[in-house]
Amino acid sequence: MGTLTVTGRARSMGALFAGVALLNTATVGLSTAATLIVAAGSGPGWSGLPSVASVLGTAAGALGAGLLLPGYGRRRVLAGGYSVAAIGALVAFAAALTTSVLPLLAGILLVGLGNGGAQLSRYLAADLYPDERRGRALSNVVWAGTAGALAGPALMAPAAHVASGFGWPSLSGPVAVSVLATAGAALAATVFLPRHVPPPREPAAVRTGGPAWPGTVVRPLVAMVAAQLTMVAVMTMTPVQLRDHGHGLDVVGWVLGAHLFGMFALAPLSGRIADRWGPRVTVNAGLGVLAVSAATALAAPAAHTSGLPVALFLLGYGWNLVFVGGSSQLSRDLAPETRSRVQGTVDAVVWSASALAALGSGQLFAGGGYALVAVVGGVLALLPLALLVPRRS
Repeated sequence: MGTLTVTGRARSMGALFAGVALLNTATVGLSTAATLIVAAGSGPGWSGLPSVASVLGTAAGALGAGLLLPGYGRRRVLAGGYSVAAIGALVAFAAALTTSVLPLLAGILLVGLGNGGAQLSRYLAADLYPDERRGRALSNVVWAGTAGALAGPALMAPAAHVASGFGWPSLSGPVAVSVLATAGAALAATVFLPRHVPPPREPAAVRTGGPAWPGTVVRPLVAMVAAQLTMVAVMTMTPVQLRDHGHGLDVVGWVLGAHLFGMFALAPLSGRIADRWGPRVTVNAGLGVLAVSAATALAAPAAHTSGLPVALFLLGYGWNLVFVGGSSQLSRDLAPETRSRVQGTVDAVVWSASALAALGSGQLFAGGGYALVAVVGGVLALLPLALLVPRRS
């Protein structure tokens, strides 16, 4: 089997990193602006629709990319997906100029399709390296989300100012940024990803008669879904909890900033843990951190300078450990001929769980407040540990 040269591997990693960073930038800014546009035009009761469209598009995009990768290759699939995202961003920009809600949602859905391909980039990065370095490679691409998490919000105000200077609606500015970001991702994939990549190595678990396909998939899938449900539910209701206690957007931004730092910035550390101690230990540690996060949020639901920032940071990093650990297991233990299809299916299920958590958390909050959301989140984090712990006969 051939291997990529060092230069070819570096180019591939750079393109994968850039694609994730740019798609994250586009998604964060577009979703935020679209939420405000829909709330102003159709009322706050419908303001969750852009997030739902984005999540559903990402789930469908991950599933589609996973099915197409074996036949068309990473360059065509990622460049094609990012091009679809760029078209969607253009549709959303035109809709933002006229404040048309339905075309705006359609554009967000298309951007989500491209983002689904970006989500699979972490697996493609892992395939470039041997087993003992897969976790680190995968986590470096996850870390690219840090750039988008920071750039998306930071560019909103300047972009809105520029749009107003052209006589456009101010919220069309962040949407225009998403057009540039998605086009840049498509260009990076087209130019820097090699046309031909050697097939991924057969994983050690398969070569040595390791775990069977169902067990290999079920453990990381259950853990990643539980982590996603916990993270999205608690994160979604935290701004509402802070608002109800009289805090402004500055406090909300500080608390969510701690959360985003935990979600993305420490991903390389998670990758090293996965390579050193194994994916299963990493996943179990993440589930434990998520449970501690939920307990901290329950104990200090109004402590905006101490308890909640710590809880939201732990919420982000616990999710990151599960995400990197589960993804690392899927990149190591699946045969090459089934790998991308299974990975895409897992991502589709995980992203669908996000929509369920976003909708369900509001009902939990209405019924029992932030405490109920935290309790349910903690239980969800602990369930995989109870269900999947190996049993001795």
